[in-house]
Amino acid sequence: MNLYTAPDPESVERVNAEPVNARRNRQPLYAARKKVFPKRAEGRFRRFKWIVMLITLAIYYLAPWIRWDRGPYAPDQAILIDLSSRRFFFFFIEIWPQEFYYVAGLLVMAGFGLFLVTSAVGRAWCGYACPQTVWVDLFLVVERAIEGDRNARMKLDAGPWTFDKLRKRLLKHAIWLVIGVFTGGAWVFYFADAPTLIKGLFTGQAPAVAYATVAILTATTYVFGGLLREQVCTYMCPWPRIQGAMLDENSLVVTYNDWRGEQRSRHAKKTQAEGQAVGDCVDCNACVAVCPMGIDIRDGQQLECITCALCIDACDNVMDKIGKPRGLIAYATLSEYASNMNIATDGGKTSVQPARVRNPDGSFIDGIRHFDWRIIFRPRLVFYATIWTCIGIAMLVHLSIRERLELNVIHDRNPQYVLESDGSIRNGYTLRVLNMVPKPRTIELTLSGIDGATMRIPELGKEEGRRFMIDAAPDAATTLKVFVTRKPTGDAVNEFLFSIEDADHADRATYRAAFNAPGDVR
Repeated sequence: MNLYTAPDPESVERVNAEPVNARRNRQPLYAARKKVFPKRAEGRFRRFKWIVMLITLAIYYLAPWIRWDRGPYAPDQAILIDLSSRRFFFFFIEIWPQEFYYVAGLLVMAGFGLFLVTSAVGRAWCGYACPQTVWVDLFLVVERAIEGDRNARMKLDAGPWTFDKLRKRLLKHAIWLVIGVFTGGAWVFYFADAPTLIKGLFTGQAPAVAYATVAILTATTYVFGGLLREQVCTYMCPWPRIQGAMLDENSLVVTYNDWRGEQRSRHAKKTQAEGQAVGDCVDCNACVAVCPMGIDIRDGQQLECITCALCIDACDNVMDKIGKPRGLIAYATLSEYASNMNIATDGGKTSVQPARVRNPDGSFIDGIRHFDWRIIFRPRLVFYATIWTCIGIAMLVHLSIRERLELNVIHDRNPQYVLESDGSIRNGYTLRVLNMVPKPRTIELTLSGIDGATMRIPELGKEEGRRFMIDAAPDAATTLKVFVTRKPTGDAVNEFLFSIEDADHADRATYRAAFNAPGDVR
């Protein structure tokens, strides 16, 4: 079948939709906002967005309720940021404050991951997984369910205030506020035991900061997701202005292929009969109607585009109706687009000539480039992926071999030493033994590197010695006061070692401490 004699494009319904954020007609910065009423899209990318939305929302709302047994001495919440104990729990991983470099490593991985994704598929993060996108999608589901699809919402918005309009608006905003409350509530559950906190929230016994956090996040979710929507991405988010530096000629971005779409016409047969060139675009505005950012992708790449690909679904559905191949709007690379455009315009000498890219039967000529997955594996992406992988592996290796026993020592500042009646010199120290496992352990404390010296720990009695057994509390720091006394020997010793080791010899830690004597202190 000749694709150019397929069903008449005039049979396709033309949507009365104008881009709100048109590149060809930029609004002043302080112009009043023009509302965007995106039409519901149907297709593979819309289905993928539904899947991503359900997965991300399920993780966010349900993760604090997952239990993880760490024994009787540690919380059983799988994911918990315990600010009171200054620790972070993630399933079998426990991060202490002095191990914050793991968090720094995760942030670096997130950065390189974002660079990797953007270099490969443009602003896919923005279009599918960004919290702003996910919650706007959720709010739009509520809005469509109550007020109807695009035309019904536009008619309701333009109509007078009636009881029906007031009822619908109140119901919509009430549900949005409930979603905001659940969003703020889910966030605070990451910072305390979820079952205990939710009981406290409902009984009025939760901390004031919990109520304040829920209120603030309720307001931000309601305002950003329900009222501001696309303005957050356009005016508040810095990433649209940064991501340009992450793209190159081989990055996949949502592209209108005007090398096959121009010239646009809703009257293809009549226009062809007059001897004029006709492209595949029937100017139905379906791509504009479904865009949540209110742009026309046919204007080219724009700052507002979040590459959600809903315009691809809308255009593919139209192409199916008129019997033309999909891909008039598609994910494409700049190099691929430029090569095809070069063919369609004879190297830029003419306007787009559809006949130059088609065979007589309507199929594309062999010289037309199509997306090849091999283009993904290029030096820039390999570099980002390598750095991302190396950081991840290094963190996993360090997690697997890290010591779960640490020793911190603080020398008494005043007095720095004490001379006893028999000529001995005594120094005082505060030892903090960090037992970073959720079970009690017996720890052996040893003094070495200084002859003729003994320790005394008041908490353990008046006995002196060079080796003591200490009961370390589970998942906590045990603080001890230790006095080191050295009899006069004539040898000058300024440093020695405190060593700790658990009874099973699984973990060991040492600390080099200073021993002050007359003549050493300035």
